[in-house]
Amino acid sequence: MYTRTLYATGDPAKVDGAVEVLSTAGHKLLADQPGFRGLGVFVDRELGKVAVGTWWQDEQSRDASDAHLRGQRTAMLAPYVTTLATENWEAAVFTRPSRPLAAGAGFRMGRLEFEPSDGDLLVETFKNMVVPKFQAIPGFEGTSLFIDRARGRATVGVLYTDHTALAASRAAQAAVRGEAITKARFTLRSVEEFELAFMTMPEMP
Repeated sequence: MYTRTLYATGDPAKVDGAVEVLSTAGHKLLADQPGFRGLGVFVDRELGKVAVGTWWQDEQSRDASDAHLRGQRTAMLAPYVTTLATENWEAAVFTRPSRPLAAGAGFRMGRLEFEPSDGDLLVETFKNMVVPKFQAIPGFEGTSLFIDRARGRATVGVLYTDHTALAASRAAQAAVRGEAITKARFTLRSVEEFELAFMTMPEMP
């Protein structure tokens, strides 16, 4: 599958307004688009950040929806955010939660860079080494690797049952991260933590 991510920042006092519009009117707009498969909205209320992932059946559906919804999306979020960035990805590896997760579940996101020629190595390492190790961490619920092979960029998301499990996982996930960097030759650019605000689990194509 393919994905589009949004990364928005603004006044922390207004961030819940962005979450509300994304999970109601925004979700309805997305659900009406051909090829739509799922939505996740994640929030950092302390710093005023919102991360959004939308899932699409294929690259064509994702790109067509962006062209159709771009103006509406910007207008919808304008009262609540001051910056908005979008990126397109291939969902190279993902494991769905086994059950619907409640708001407040923990989410950790890492941004990576790699040589484009190492894209297959990154995907193979994540699938065969990283995912099994993540699955052994208490409270793990699901993970994904979004990748832009041409630009040598990727993002890794990991879901945990709640904030307590998210916090407790930091050392274990850091150890897996270090092992993966040695094997897959990527550079970690950032790690951020959010809580789940709204999610419809990705539907398998």
